[in-house]
Amino acid sequence: MEKDWICVLHTEQGFQAEIAKEILENEEINCVVLDEHDSNFPSIGEFEVWVHKDFGHKATDLLKDLTH
Repeated sequence: MEKDWICVLHTEQGFQAEIAKEILENEEINCVVLDEHDSNFPSIGEFEVWVHKDFGHKATDLLKDLTH
């Protein structure tokens, strides 16, 4: 990932990553969703949501209830 970007969400559920992306974009926070699933074993892996470190605290706060 690019320098100065941090991961703010790890999830096995693609829909949660997409919801997180929508929440962040609605707050004008640029983000990237990475699909870290193994190409040989698609059931193994997770999705990650990354933001620039300047928005890390705000993004974490916005997403805190998403995976609970």
